[in-house]
Amino acid sequence: MTLWLVDASVLLAREDLDDANHTQAVQLLAGPDPLATLDLAFYEVTNVAVRSWHDESAARRLCERISAVADDGGLVRADSQLLVNAALIAAEHGISAYDAAYVAAARSANCQLVSCDVRDLVSRGLACLPTDAISGPPSPR
Repeated sequence: MTLWLVDASVLLAREDLDDANHTQAVQLLAGPDPLATLDLAFYEVTNVAVRSWHDESAARRLCERISAVADDGGLVRADSQLLVNAALIAAEHGISAYDAAYVAAARSANCQLVSCDVRDLVSRGLACLPTDAISGPPSPR
C-alpha cells in the first residue's frame, strides 16, 4: 500500500461534481490506501466552500472529511522545520508557500503528493494527479 498525501484541490474535487478530477478523487478518497493531508487543508477548503461556492454545508462536509483522515493518523501539522523547507521549495520552484508546504509535508512523511494543480505541482513533477494515484505507483523496472 502507498501512503498518499492529498492537497486541498483533491478534497475540493471530491466535493465538486463539475470538477474534471471528481470521479478519481472520489475513488482515491474511498480507496484502500492510507491517506494524509496537511493541517492547512482545513483553511483552504473552508475558504473555497464559503467564499467561492457560498456553501457552508460543503465547508462542514469537507472539514469532516479532513477530520476523518486526521482520526486515522494522517494529519501532518505544519511546524517550523516544515515551513523552512516549504520556503526553500517555494523559492526553488517559483510556487506559493501554500503549495510548497504540501510538497514539504509529503517529503517529510515519505509519501506521494496527490494534487489537481497541474500548473504548479503536477507539471513540475512535484505531485501526481488522482487518476495516477488510483492506478497505483509505477512498477519497478
